[in-house]
Amino acid sequence: MTPAHSPGWQNPRILLTLAVVFLCGVMVGIIVHHWMHVAPPPPPGPTAGPGAALLTRLKTELDLTPGQTEQLKTVLDDFFTYYYTLQAQLDDVRASGKQRIERILDDGQKKKFERIMTEQDKRLH
Repeated sequence: MTPAHSPGWQNPRILLTLAVVFLCGVMVGIIVHHWMHVAPPPPPGPTAGPGAALLTRLKTELDLTPGQTEQLKTVLDDFFTYYYTLQAQLDDVRASGKQRIERILDDGQKKKFERIMTEQDKRLH
């Protein structure tokens, strides 16, 4: 008989690798989220795309090669396109939800609801 074989995912090296990849993803997400909310990207234009400022900073501070810079530009362009698409979808979902809620409220409740939503927006931004 052969000894019991533990699944590969229980291997400490695999777990460590997964943890490092996860933490790197979290850090990139935090950096990009922070950058986007502290200094919103400029609107797309012929010379400056949404990630131009971040690309310039990363290129300088990380001393990227031209090849790395081009690859990073592609990644950032894809990210910002995806982000703004999701943001538009979220805005639509919020507006739809708000309309559905307002349909079930009377006029007095709608005024209170608007006040609550305004306070909520202030807390979030």
